[in-house]
Amino acid sequence: MNMTQAIVATSYGGADVLEFRDITTPGPGPGQVLINVKAAGVNPIDWKLYSGAFGTDPDKLPMRLGLEISGTIAAVGAGVDGLVPGDDVIAAGQIGGYATRVIAAADQVFKKPASLSFNEAAGFLLTGQTAVHLLEATNVTEGDTVLIHGAAGGVGLLATQLAKARGATVIATASAARHDQLRGYGALPVEYGPGLQERVSAIGPVDAALDLVGTDEAADVSLALVADKGRIGHYRRIRPCRKRWLQGTRRRTRRGPRHRNPACRASRADPASGQRRAEGHRRPDLSAQRSSPSPRIRADGPRPRKDHPAALANPGEQTLSAAPAGVWCTKCLLVEVPMN
Repeated sequence: MNMTQAIVATSYGGADVLEFRDITTPGPGPGQVLINVKAAGVNPIDWKLYSGAFGTDPDKLPMRLGLEISGTIAAVGAGVDGLVPGDDVIAAGQIGGYATRVIAAADQVFKKPASLSFNEAAGFLLTGQTAVHLLEATNVTEGDTVLIHGAAGGVGLLATQLAKARGATVIATASAARHDQLRGYGALPVEYGPGLQERVSAIGPVDAALDLVGTDEAADVSLALVADKGRIGHYRRIRPCRKRWLQGTRRRTRRGPRHRNPACRASRADPASGQRRAEGHRRPDLSAQRSSPSPRIRADGPRPRKDHPAALANPGEQTLSAAPAGVWCTKCLLVEVPMN
């Protein structure tokens, strides 16, 4: 048994419900690894969980928090291949990452890219997996033009960089304050708001769209501009009517016949490309790439967004809830976890 210092929510509410507690961590079981945590990613879902936004079940208290970390493997369980003590890694899952040590399933642990610091790597895996999955699902390849709504967010920035690495042209929607940043990644930024469809159309035809914001505007513009509705990807909640339309058009697109809707029209799909897109909706198997969750991570490659780096040296510092800022922190960091 190892003693671990962890941040837990003792009830539901604000940052005042968070406490440091000493807990025991068992050794890794079969298919598991024990990791000494160097940094933990802080995501909006974390404060939503302890605030009660997803429910206030008392049986879930005290609640451990944190879905992604970076660190060094301390021990491995039986049946674990490709990972050994001393490996620098990143990991994700229900691991209680706000802690000095965590147990993680080996299939959710990947070697840390050497080009990323521990702090950068801690905030990479969840957004990186989401970005890769969306690009695979929409079959974005060299020569395509992809419209990314919410391109300046955590997932959006990585999707923008990865799409550019694939040889695609990226039209990026974001507030004007983020346009210079997006231009730096090679994207063509456009601002939200009335006239968005016309501004995007003026740049050129759109082959695929990633909706990372879930607004009516994003859904409507994507539906209007992307001929093949099977190449519209979204991971935010959208209105049921638009969701039914997207799901229906994807099914019809894979079957091939032309279909119509008062708002837009989809062209006949190539059966082979439809099959590729159908396969693309499967979750990518990152376990086969354990040594590098993205082959395009390199010294000058994609970087996660870090809005508010925050170090919690003691329970009295209330920076955890201050960093996520309630509603719009796409990626924060709890850095340099104190080790006993």
